[in-house]
Amino acid sequence: MMRVFTYPEQSKWAELAKRPSEGIGAKEDAVKAILQAVRKQRDKALIDLTLKFDKVKIKNLKLDANTIKKAEKSISPALKKAIDKAYKNIYKFHSTQLNTKIEKVETTPGVVCWRKTVHLEKVGLYIPGGSAPLFSTVLMLGIPAKIAGCKEVILCSPPNIDAAILYAASKCGIKKIFCVGGAQAIAAMAYGTKSIPKVDKIFGPGNSFVTIAKQLVTQEGVAIDMPAGPSEVLVIADDSANAAFVASDLLSQAEHGPDSQVILLSTSKKLVDEVITEVNAQLKALPRKAIAEKALKNSRAIILKSLDEAMNFSNLYAPEHLILACKNAEKLGEKVINAGSVFLGNYSPESAGDYASGTNHTLPTNGYARAYSGVSVDSLIKKITFQQISKDGLKNIGNTVEIMAEAEQLQAHKNAITIRLKTIKK
Repeated sequence: MMRVFTYPEQSKWAELAKRPSEGIGAKEDAVKAILQAVRKQRDKALIDLTLKFDKVKIKNLKLDANTIKKAEKSISPALKKAIDKAYKNIYKFHSTQLNTKIEKVETTPGVVCWRKTVHLEKVGLYIPGGSAPLFSTVLMLGIPAKIAGCKEVILCSPPNIDAAILYAASKCGIKKIFCVGGAQAIAAMAYGTKSIPKVDKIFGPGNSFVTIAKQLVTQEGVAIDMPAGPSEVLVIADDSANAAFVASDLLSQAEHGPDSQVILLSTSKKLVDEVITEVNAQLKALPRKAIAEKALKNSRAIILKSLDEAMNFSNLYAPEHLILACKNAEKLGEKVINAGSVFLGNYSPESAGDYASGTNHTLPTNGYARAYSGVSVDSLIKKITFQQISKDGLKNIGNTVEIMAEAEQLQAHKNAITIRLKTIKK
């Protein structure tokens, strides 16, 4: 159960803000072996590893169109309607993020600079399967890729792929779907095989093996969305908060996995006691009770002297999800510096952002919110700078460049200017 800390000294905050840690040495060695196997044996390794880890024997890694259509028909009308509504909201929010307008700036007379927006050509989406097939993540990754205009989008997920994942992929226009999961899926997208194309950037959450694989392939020139780890939420609640609401938010993250972490910060001991009582009561009815219980052992309730202190702790922790269950939530939200996604007020549960409010749920964890944003259309595009310099423009900046290049002892750089200026003078 969650441990409670009352008015801890600020010198203790860093210790309280630590995430659960586990030794990754053995896992990293195992992942390296998987990457090497896929690099050497390609499709054969994927088929062998799928049998080994997923206990599924497959002949074809790629799903055919008929299989996808049949799976879509098996989804209930209610779930289809829910996915359709979530798609609409997520698309609406993300569609405002694409700005392809080119603005040219004359930095010096005769020197014009601008940027051009270009979509990533080949991207790979990893969608976890297993006990919680995350079809919602298909929407969160597929919609920005569709809006950005990515030329090729592929999807990998462990067999047997849930029908809702296939329906969501179809909504996003994703046709290349492969039955492969784990670190071997990351390897396939990073290196390419006969069946699975090599991509330029890999997106999507996963277990620690997937996370390690994503980080390792970045050393070989493949980009990833962000470093990520287990899911987490931090709730700041004052005496206006509803204890049952807060407890439900904490448990919604605790049920993700045993290595998840939830943090409650409050100025009210009474509220903390009520929340813990509610957590115990709600926990009993959860199908994933055992998982949530393990996560709660890594979790904390901290009583602080003021909401300002709570916000300072939150910015130190840099949570993936931050819920402000307070009277003046919007005003307090102005003080947020480090967070993946913020939920304001008692009626903004984190699970709304996970599914259908419109914002993206693929977010930085493990403190990476200090430096990373969540996935957006920006994650699927790049900006290329251009410059065009006239003869007069080169005369205006040429001497500046010559002096700077010479000071850095880069004579060829200087010569590239000097030779042109001499030609202009002639």
